[in-house]
Amino acid sequence: MAPRCWRWWPWLAWPRTRPPPAGSTPSSRQQFSTQEQTPQICVVGSGPAGFYTAQHLLKHHAQAHVDIYEKQLVPFGLVRFGVAPDHPEVKNVIHTFTQTALSERCAFLGNVVVGRDVTVPELREAYHAVVLSYGAKDHRALEIPGEALPGVFSARAFVGWYNGLPENRELAPDLSCDTAVILGQGNVALDVARILLTPPEQSYGAEDHRALEIPGEALPGVFSARAFVGWYNGLPENREKTDITEASLGTLRQSRVKTVWIVGRRGPLQVAFTIKELREMIQLPGTRPILDPADFLGLQDRMKEMPRPRKRLTELLLRTATEKPEGEEAARRAVAARAWGLRFFRSPQQVLPSPDRQRVAGIRLAVTRLEGVGETAWAVPTGDTEDLPCGLVLSSVGYKSRPIDPSVPFDPKLGVIPNTEGRVVDVPGLYCSGWVKRGPTGVIATTMTDSFFTSQTLLQDLKAGLLPSGPRPGSAAIKALLSRRGVQPISFSDWEKLDAKEVSRGQGAGKPREKLLDPQEMLRLLGR
Repeated sequence: MAPRCWRWWPWLAWPRTRPPPAGSTPSSRQQFSTQEQTPQICVVGSGPAGFYTAQHLLKHHAQAHVDIYEKQLVPFGLVRFGVAPDHPEVKNVIHTFTQTALSERCAFLGNVVVGRDVTVPELREAYHAVVLSYGAKDHRALEIPGEALPGVFSARAFVGWYNGLPENRELAPDLSCDTAVILGQGNVALDVARILLTPPEQSYGAEDHRALEIPGEALPGVFSARAFVGWYNGLPENREKTDITEASLGTLRQSRVKTVWIVGRRGPLQVAFTIKELREMIQLPGTRPILDPADFLGLQDRMKEMPRPRKRLTELLLRTATEKPEGEEAARRAVAARAWGLRFFRSPQQVLPSPDRQRVAGIRLAVTRLEGVGETAWAVPTGDTEDLPCGLVLSSVGYKSRPIDPSVPFDPKLGVIPNTEGRVVDVPGLYCSGWVKRGPTGVIATTMTDSFFTSQTLLQDLKAGLLPSGPRPGSAAIKALLSRRGVQPISFSDWEKLDAKEVSRGQGAGKPREKLLDPQEMLRLLGR
């Protein structure tokens, strides 16, 4: 679809943003009067980056109006579709995002694909500023022979499958094999391993806590000490009682996977997962860790120079690899029916097919060594290889963003929008936040800080008179345009109806919700 221009509608024509004359001062520029006008701001993407950007803008500008556009029918992005279902505490940020969306100065418009249904230039003409916060949709390909074999999936697609991302609902992974290999050693890799190895019926202990059996026991704020201890020790939730989809649970209940290898091309000092996720794996009921003590030789002396988070993580790895478990832990590991292991200094070279070449049968790994020191050391092949038999390969080597519109600069190598402190290079009034700004790194708190910085930059430009002056129609113009194109946006009140339906469906199974997976079903429930 060729980009449309607002000049086709004279009643929607405004002066373009011009850079200030050289040597000008804020007082000599045309100022945007917050007393006379309402800044109309558009945010593209309703994940953490989008909502944190909107939250900061609304908090720090009393007149600003923010519209959040989302391609999915439902909001919250990575929090809904990426966070592990047994980490409900991380999803609690949805409550904060909901308060933002319910603000009279904020609107959610789901089911709108920016770059297809509406172009970025059209958004820029309708708003004083546009912030791109659409995240990293794609996974990084392995680019090795055999990657397209049945039984090879991206971890991103696998996570989307069990978290109810509509585009991944038909994934149907075959879990009839004994061994799975995950390529990559970040938090997503450990999340996937934990989901694969957690028995569906696991209640995380020999017995449940004894109920008080008194009135009011089910009130919010009443917990068993066992649950509280499990919470601060990092034990994951019973998988059956999370918001994991029933469709994926059906497949996971039939899983025959007993061993999961988590493979990294570098060593223990370069792992990307955090101590919380590692502790969860070590304490995962019914499993035992497999770590080679030889991989940790000489690390003890180097730990004193490490930053505290890396030092604590390495200490836990070292203890797990070298210390013999005692007492209850030894007994637990002795009867464990499942195992997981970390394989270091291995880089994927080829996915090996079965004799009939109909599915994966193993993976060939190049043995590596490190050059350089510390977290920045890089892996180089030694020339040796080893074959690791497996029936499932999950690639977790990173996400990447994709370009959204021909008018927006994009660096395909880095997978980000070129920017300076969130200002998109050479495009006045256009900003970015989150993964599309800095790359797919960090946790939700990192994205929060990053998004606040972009918001602050935008507000500084607004105050300095660097954004267009005069009124802009905002969503009124965009909704009219979408209507002519046959696109029906989903409002936040629409989402609340879908949310109520999901919660209702989950109650019967003792789950917080049963997610709706089919966009057409969602539209029917909304009477569309």
